Amino acid sequence: MAPHAAQTSGRGGSVVAVEARSSKEPRLESGQLNWIANYIWGIADDVLRDLYVRGKYRDVILPMTVLRRLDAVLEGSKQEVLNMKVVLDEEGIVEQDAALRSAAGQAFYNTSKFTMRDLKSRASRQQLRADFEAYLDGFSPNVQDILENFEFRNQIPRLSKADALGSLIERLTSPDINLSPEPVLSTDGLVRHPDLDNHGMGSIFEELVRRFNEENNEEAGEHWTPRDAVKLMAKLMFLPIADDIESGTYLLYDGALGTGGMLTVAEETLEQVAADHGKEVATHLYGQEINAETYAICKADLLLKGEGDAADNIVGGPEYSTLSNDAFPSHQFDFMLSNPPYGKSWKTDLERMGGRKGMRDPRFVIEHAGDPEYSLITRSKDGQMLFLANMLSKMKHGTKLGSRVAEVHNGSSLFTGDAEQGESNTRRWIIENDWLEAIVALPLNLFYNTGIATYIWVLTNRKPQHRRGKVQLIDATEWYQPLRKNLGKKNCELGDEDIERICDAFLGFEETEQSKVFDNAAFGYWKVTVERPLRIEGADSGRAHTAKEIKAMKETGVRGDAAPPDIKKIHKKGTEPNPLSGLFPIVVDGKDVVVEYEPDTELRDTEQVPLLEDGGIDAFIKREVLPHATDGWYKSDGVKTGYEISFTRHFYKPPPMRTLAEITADIRALEQETEGLLSEIIGESPR
Repeated sequence: MAPHAAQTSGRGGSVVAVEARSSKEPRLESGQLNWIANYIWGIADDVLRDLYVRGKYRDVILPMTVLRRLDAVLEGSKQEVLNMKVVLDEEGIVEQDAALRSAAGQAFYNTSKFTMRDLKSRASRQQLRADFEAYLDGFSPNVQDILENFEFRNQIPRLSKADALGSLIERLTSPDINLSPEPVLSTDGLVRHPDLDNHGMGSIFEELVRRFNEENNEEAGEHWTPRDAVKLMAKLMFLPIADDIESGTYLLYDGALGTGGMLTVAEETLEQVAADHGKEVATHLYGQEINAETYAICKADLLLKGEGDAADNIVGGPEYSTLSNDAFPSHQFDFMLSNPPYGKSWKTDLERMGGRKGMRDPRFVIEHAGDPEYSLITRSKDGQMLFLANMLSKMKHGTKLGSRVAEVHNGSSLFTGDAEQGESNTRRWIIENDWLEAIVALPLNLFYNTGIATYIWVLTNRKPQHRRGKVQLIDATEWYQPLRKNLGKKNCELGDEDIERICDAFLGFEETEQSKVFDNAAFGYWKVTVERPLRIEGADSGRAHTAKEIKAMKETGVRGDAAPPDIKKIHKKGTEPNPLSGLFPIVVDGKDVVVEYEPDTELRDTEQVPLLEDGGIDAFIKREVLPHATDGWYKSDGVKTGYEISFTRHFYKPPPMRTLAEITADIRALEQETEGLLSEIIGESPR
């Protein structure tokens, strides 16, 4: 994580400015930060071992760490907050939040009479519990939200009963550790423990979250995207426009927030890119997360890093599903990145939104291709493409940079869904609007809880001129570094050289073994239904049959390839024949007429015709269908348009053929094995 410069705050963001910390006051080294993380980790082992299984330690340690840091930050302004609280109450002012934040000098505060240090000397467990709960009640609404989503108050009875609450407080406020932004001095005025700035505290908290995720490998990948993958996503989003970023304010958004790592890495990357080009930027972070605990982790992390205003723009909890309860319906963002859930049912959301037929959400039912109700609604068992549609609905239009998006998907987003179904419609909408810049295939086993193929989609509504009308596919599946020890199912990572190699291929935009560039239309196709006539033995071939007659023939008649086709309709004189469209010229009662045959549903077939097919559908049918079914035809009004993307087709490498010498050696080895086996069976000694 890049170090933060000193910040001046505007509402909702932080401005990159000059480095305020003196060169004589360096930040804590990573080794010192690890020592603090180990100390806190040790508290869990020492105090909670007999109370909780290891997988549940985080339910206590994470919120307690947050509380101790916030408590330490507020110690210096405690009296000012209490004085302000008295004044506000005496004046009968109801809306007190802004004034109390101002008194605290922070985006949070505590109006109880206690600090955490005050709670160490309590005569009884009952008194400690009562005072601790009063202490918690004094925190500002944003901290209350974190505690509620951690469900931390549910832990207090167990901690109090086991007399563990006092031990936790004593260990976290011990003079052996400093979680304060102020240094701890010895009696002779020397620094016993250096101060812990917001960046260092955020790093410690992230380290604790990472360790707890590793302890719960079966859950880790659900809310935790590997940092190496996030770094790549951020670079793919920012590097193409590095020269065009101006000083100013930029909004960043993640609609499947998890613990917020994507937003913070993206923020740091944008700040670094801007600084490298002599620009100064302000960032405002926005996000939404349905899982209560990970939402609490994210919001707490931002508070610990001193980004309290950004924490106000984070929305979450079980009632805040991004799909059915969009927290930012009127917002537009400059940069968006996300890792939505794969293969996860969104049936409950669908029902809340009126069902498939009643859905009217403008993010998912749009106007495109002449259809005012063009549907992006996917199968209810997988809603990952809807998260992408949600992001695209929040793009900025009419600005110099527009919006840029990076989102992780599994392979199903490339090809699932038939023509004119939700997934295919979404791909069509994206590609026909020329928003898709590139898709990068990542190495297998890169994520914590899945070994499946994953892909980064990179999109923008402001493509540079040389990319317009084109899509780049990059095969980065072989660019990785193996891990010495697996983390769940993650057995590899993207090293800095791998990330640079992928970014170079992306920026180079050239045809190589790992990079392919295609016209947009190369991924589109027409789905064509090919019909063949019904042939019933003994049927009258000299007239058109009624629907009732045709139904009876299908039920009782015998099909035969040699039987004449059954006529459904004889057209009026002057109708132009067109056998490819099912208008056949024949002779009936000595007259030349144009007829339609009744199609045989048992012989019906479909073909996918590429949009770039030379000569279009007619040429394809003549070349691929008629040589095998001379009586086939298709209806132009039944043609559907679909889009799919196949990495396998473009990057498949067949295994090399074995040499004659290798084959010969294998045969001889088999001969020796079978000769010895035969001798053993018949009881003879091998020769």
